[in-house]
This record gives sequence, structure tokens and C-alpha cells, in this order.
Amino acid sequence: MPFDQILTLAVLVAVVAALVWDKLRADVVALAGAAVLLMAGVVRPIAMQGAFASPAIVALASLFVIAYALELSGLLDRAIQRAVAMCRRLGTAGIWFLLSMIGGVSCFLNSTPIVVLGAPVIRDVATAMGQSPKRYLIPLSYITILTGCCTLIGTSTNLLVDDMASIAGQPRFGIFEVTPVGVPMAIVGGLYLFLFSNRLLGGRHADEAPEGGPASVDTDRIASASVGDAAVFAEHRPLQPRKAIAALAVFGGAIALATAGVAPIAATAFAGAVLLILLRVISADEAYSGLKPEILVLIAGMVVIGIAMEESGLAAGISETLIAGVHGLDPLIALIALYLVTMVLTELLSNATVAVLVTPIAVALADSLAVSPRPFLVAVMMAASAAFATPFGYQTNVIVYQMARYRYMDFIRIGLPLNILTCAVAVAAIRLFFPF
Repeated sequence: MPFDQILTLAVLVAVVAALVWDKLRADVVALAGAAVLLMAGVVRPIAMQGAFASPAIVALASLFVIAYALELSGLLDRAIQRAVAMCRRLGTAGIWFLLSMIGGVSCFLNSTPIVVLGAPVIRDVATAMGQSPKRYLIPLSYITILTGCCTLIGTSTNLLVDDMASIAGQPRFGIFEVTPVGVPMAIVGGLYLFLFSNRLLGGRHADEAPEGGPASVDTDRIASASVGDAAVFAEHRPLQPRKAIAALAVFGGAIALATAGVAPIAATAFAGAVLLILLRVISADEAYSGLKPEILVLIAGMVVIGIAMEESGLAAGISETLIAGVHGLDPLIALIALYLVTMVLTELLSNATVAVLVTPIAVALADSLAVSPRPFLVAVMMAASAAFATPFGYQTNVIVYQMARYRYMDFIRIGLPLNILTCAVAVAAIRLFFPF
């Protein structure tokens, strides 16, 4: 193994170990790993620049600004009031019903903006109900990931795999072609979260709920739920209809244009954020306040490590080993191996990076076994999104990880069993609906 690959692997292991140790800030750990790789020449400065200016960073930063405009308009305040009223009638079941509603929207819209807007609502509702928000924010992220797998347009991962497969000469997927696989995963995963997530997370975080229930809500704790400025929810913000309508229209327009393929989400969200400033819905200073640099820097740092895995050849080496290892085996065994390798890579790299790396391998693997590539491509779609055991495999995990200040082990504790469960369901459904 060349020195670059050894160093990249060592940095990756050290970063994960430091995050599990949980004594240093996650964004600082990611930057430290990126700095080592940069100084050693494994990645070039231009790659570092590309990581910080990647479409994911641009899209997320722009969506933070749009979400902050919605907060300042009082619209999220109104949504929180309605949600609290519903949850007071229904109790804990009301919060899970709210999570299910958000998940339903994620079937057709990208999960990242949904979590950006939904996380502060869920957190404030839980706090107002006298419960720890940490019991619900990881489930929020996981539910949106699972429901996003139910359609071709529910997640950018599916669209990216579809594009890469098309380049490799495969026919395009229909919008609902993957639904027979995604829906069972979402149902089983949702039931698991409903039955076990409170037991796995709730007990340890119970002391964080405000004492005395809804009547004595800690306003400072509610304030920390804001995506933007920590003081947003410290006082009630009256609804400003003009600003609320404008911000909501811009948000909906950005998502609709991206879904229709007019422009990437990074472009539509960025244009939307600038438009809100031009319309004076939000000032430039407020827009800067709405950014969450610790989340953006954390993602950028992990992207650099992903680039190092690509440029050093470490990722390609893993792929070649996979093909060599399953060549001549039963196609079902090869499918399971591909799913597991894709899932592990997604925990370490971004879902988009894994989709780009593994999709050509899936086609080549199917060709080497003389079977249809379709089931292998669906396996990549599901496994490249089903990243639950670390905070970094999917952007929504990073958002709730930083927002609620979870520990790394929280994701392993609840996410690892979910990984195994969804893998079993996905493989069974793929075998049933996508014959070799």
C-alpha cells in the first residue's frame, strides 16, 4: 500500500477515534485531519478550495439563510404554536405524528432543507412538552433519509446514481420504480425508531428536559433550537405576513426548480437567498447571522478526507478488492457484499461521493456475473443513503448532530441496528422486485 493510502487511512481512523472520544469539537477534528492531508501533499490546495466551495456547502449555507428568513418572519413561531397545540392534545404520539408528516414530504423533496426547517420546530415542540429534544432529532434525520429512498426524486443520491447509470448505458429509472424497495425500508425503519429510539436515547437525555413541564419552559433552551441566531426564539416573534409569504414562496420555488431539473439545488437555493436580501425580507447582516459555520466547516473538512480517499487510490483499491472477492459467486452474495461495502463507505464519505464511485462498479460487477445491473444499482441507491451509524454519511445527520450536540456514540447506538435492519429489508425487497 503506497504512503498516501496509508496516511489517508491513518487520518481517517484518527478522526473517527477523536470523534468517538468526544473531547474535541467535531469541526476542529475534521479540519485537523484535512490539514494533515494537505501538509503531506495527499490533497492539493485546489482540492481544499473545492471542498469549501462544493455544491453541498453552497446549498446548505443558502438554505440556512432562507430558513433564517422564515424564522425572523414569525412563520416558524406560528408553526411551533400549532404543533405544540396538537402535541398537547395527542401527547408523545403527536410528536411522532409530526415526524411522520415531515417524512411524507421528504418522499418528494430533498431531505436537507426539510430538516433545516423541521429540526427547530421539533426541538422546540419537544422542549415545550417538557421532553428532551434529543429523543426526536436523530429520528427526524433518519425518517427523512428513509422516506427519501421511496422515490427517485426523494434524494439527490437516487438522481445521481440514475445519472451515472445512464452514462454507463443503462436505461433511466422511473420516479416510482424504487418505491417497492424504499417503502418497506421506511416502514420497518420507522417502527424501529418508534419502538426503540426513546429507550436508546431518551433515558440518557431525560435530565435535559425542563422541569415542571410546559409551564416552566426554559427560554434559553428553546433559543438554542434556532438554525440561525441563538436569540431568535428567546422572545415571541409576531407573524409578518408579507415577509413570511415571500420567504415561503422563495423556499418552495427553489425546491420546485431543483426538482424539475431547471438548475441544481445549490444554484436555486443560492439565488433564493440573494433574492430575499434584495426584497428586504432579510438584511445582509441577518443573512450572515443565519449561517451555521460549525456545520459548514465540519462538512467541508470531511469532504477533504473523502477527496484524499479518491486521489490516493484508497477508494479504488477497496472497489477492486470487492470485484475480485465476489467474482464467480452467487449474484445474491455479490449483491449483499456490494450493499455492505457501499453502506460502510457512505458512513465515511459523503453519499454523493459514494454514488459517483460505486455506481460504475455496480454495473461492472453485474456484467462480470452476466446478470442484470438493475438490482445492483438499486442496492447502491439504498445503501448510499442508508447512513445511520455516523453523523457524517448524510448532511441531515450533521445538522442534528451539531444542533442538538449529540455524541458520536449516540449515532452508533441507535444507527448501527438500523443499518443492519434496513440492509436485510432492502436486500429481500430487491431480490423480490428486481430479479437478476
